[in-house]
Amino acid sequence: MTVGQYYTTMDKNTGSTRDFRHGSVTGVTPSEALAVIAGQIRRTPVMTSESLNRLTGMDLAFKCEQLQKTGSFKFRGASFAVSQLPDDCPGVATHSSGNHGAALAAAAATRGFSADVVMPENAVASKVEAVRAYGGRVHFCEPTQAAREAGLQALIDQGKTAIPPYDHEHIIAGQGTVALEFLAQAPALDDLVAPIGGGGLLSGIALAAAQVAPHVRVTGAEPSGADDAARSLAGGERVSDHHPRTIADGLRALIGTRNFAVLSSHGIEVITVTESQIIEAMTLAWRHLKQVVEPSGAVPLAAVLAARDRFADRRVGIVLSGGNLEVGALLEHLHS
Repeated sequence: MTVGQYYTTMDKNTGSTRDFRHGSVTGVTPSEALAVIAGQIRRTPVMTSESLNRLTGMDLAFKCEQLQKTGSFKFRGASFAVSQLPDDCPGVATHSSGNHGAALAAAAATRGFSADVVMPENAVASKVEAVRAYGGRVHFCEPTQAAREAGLQALIDQGKTAIPPYDHEHIIAGQGTVALEFLAQAPALDDLVAPIGGGGLLSGIALAAAQVAPHVRVTGAEPSGADDAARSLAGGERVSDHHPRTIADGLRALIGTRNFAVLSSHGIEVITVTESQIIEAMTLAWRHLKQVVEPSGAVPLAAVLAARDRFADRRVGIVLSGGNLEVGALLEHLHS
């Protein structure tokens, strides 16, 4: 099996039809995923800040996935994907900028599986260390999508089972459990805003919201320096020209094919933000929520602040997707 076949033929292999409007990709829903992984994941808290609401003139609630196991929402999808593997799995493999790799390594370890992770050579050092700390083996590659997929293909050729970071039915369903929890914890929400890189989280949230709270509007948030999802969804066709330049390292991936299909069918819009807006949002989260959020995790807050008119007089739920920040770089920024 090739990486391309793995990404594009799984739906045909299941023999089931895809209905992206009613909560499933290939018959697996976020609700079904949550029933499997509820005892493995952390039910992260929802935080609010009166001072931040006063400052912004908005009504905001934050789902704190930076407090999830391994420091990001990625543990949800990885846990569900690993739970579906047979006991004789020869080990799992993926490509990742860091968070998915660490999550997959941790999830694989719970079942005694090995985990190999292809990572770009410019990956954040602390994220590389995290993958290794959870037992994963790191294989570096050039910082391009093609190199990442080629590295994963080499591991597939060695017999490893591929668990891609976002373009995978179990990953999407697992990530959608974020929205199920959030909507149960804050049932009065009018909006859910989440970051998008490859699209696993946002497409999972779109499916979950459609299943349990169709009145809730779902919006994506993306760096302007990695705006392939915004361009793809606005143009109605998945773009392939993608040369990301952003501090939000977790959002540099090209939107996946399944993910694009899900988001397109739900009419999801994506707001783009600048690097300075991302840094401002990180600072606000630190000052008012007392939470350290990595750049990718701060992008949704930046988007809400950049598009205030869209969210005026609405109860807005923001997913803080991760907190795996390079502390040295943060301190350097503070002293600059």
